[in-house]
Amino acid sequence: MDIDTRLLRYFVAVAEEGNLTHAAQRLFVSQPALTKQIKQLETQLGTALFTRSRSGMALTEPGRALAERAPALLAGWDRILRETKAAASRAARVLRVGFVASGANEATQPIVAEFSRRRPGWRAQMRQASWANPSAGLADGEADVALVRLPFPGQDALRVTPLFTEPRCVALAAAHPRAAGADVIPFRDLWDEPFVAAPAESGPWRDYWLAADEREGHPVRIGAVTDQPDDWLNAIANGYGVALAPESAARFYARPGVVYRPVTGVSPSRVAVAWTPADDDNPVVQDFVHCCLDLGDGGRTVAL
Repeated sequence: MDIDTRLLRYFVAVAEEGNLTHAAQRLFVSQPALTKQIKQLETQLGTALFTRSRSGMALTEPGRALAERAPALLAGWDRILRETKAAASRAARVLRVGFVASGANEATQPIVAEFSRRRPGWRAQMRQASWANPSAGLADGEADVALVRLPFPGQDALRVTPLFTEPRCVALAAAHPRAAGADVIPFRDLWDEPFVAAPAESGPWRDYWLAADEREGHPVRIGAVTDQPDDWLNAIANGYGVALAPESAARFYARPGVVYRPVTGVSPSRVAVAWTPADDDNPVVQDFVHCCLDLGDGGRTVAL
């Protein structure tokens, strides 16, 4: 019997959450679609996996047996996929470099050029990740090395070396009352504003860009949720919310209808290079890391 791994991932999410609504939110699918997938898995296996009630989804005995084994099975399959993709990249002499938003700002191109100089015949293939994937593809094996912004979920399982920091600013619609002039805006003055947020599954990444820990307990208002820069810019320009951004966003994401203003009362953004522990001895990955360190000023605060 062949079982789609997607069905197993849905099953594991429901088993861990114990609730269809929460699992559907975690998976970014509708609850009816998730219910249909769970029923399909139960039909294929010929047994009920959950007991459904008003209080949630409780595992049956067969469900518990599957829940004990499925996570390890999926982890093993993910490892096989990562190793296969990495081997294919090595064969093609391609280093897959994931990045979020602007990557290492203006230093990105010099880093890539220096890597090409050190590794003739190799190509650094830049791959932009959505904000729903703040590890920039490292977590799912889509990248060999990544330029990331800290913090992000799962970073403790990776090697992460900071390159530089830069101030955060606030992005507002051009029609916003605070958009006029060049005054510095205290973050406290924005606490009651709706914010454009990253998807909930990005966890610490979302919280950081909402400055959730720098509001003295003041609740966050969410005006829109986006996971791509263009959608983020459109939401701000349309007045659905304001957003914190790295100072460099004013250069990389300038567009009509969006204004960037300096803001005080929030910590700076940190850019880092990251890779998996399995690549500690990978000379190609380490060459790229050293290029980042050489051109990123070794973790000191720089203005790039």
